[in-house]
Amino acid sequence: MVETLFEDIFRVDTLDPDGKKFDRVSRISARSEQFDMLMHLDINTEIYPMRAGEKFMMVLASTLNLDGTPDSGYYTPGNRKSPADKFDYVMQGKLYRISEETREKQVKADMYVSFGGLLMMLKGDPSIAARFELDQKLFILLRKV
Repeated sequence: MVETLFEDIFRVDTLDPDGKKFDRVSRISARSEQFDMLMHLDINTEIYPMRAGEKFMMVLASTLNLDGTPDSGYYTPGNRKSPADKFDYVMQGKLYRISEETREKQVKADMYVSFGGLLMMLKGDPSIAARFELDQKLFILLRKV
């Protein structure tokens, strides 16, 4: 059984909040429904278009193997089943920074992941960040709901 490290439904608030930088990539700003997490995520909108107001499920997992074994890092073709089969957009990346900040007596954790140059920032409850490790390989899986 695949262990997901984080899973929630997000609603896109804005596209490119700092202005459009690239032709085929947009940065979305989204907030999660259950855990009230804020996410900024770079997405290749040429292959996976997103619009403000859309909802999508986002899952972070450390492996795509159904038995939960660590990913080898190599692509192995075949008819293997994977959690990715149920999602529309999947990227592999690396968690490169975890930090905490305190504002008005509220502690928030920031996690930063690079998916081959497409970046994600996830900000929210520090107990969620405690499930992750620095330099951890992660898969992000997205599906519109």
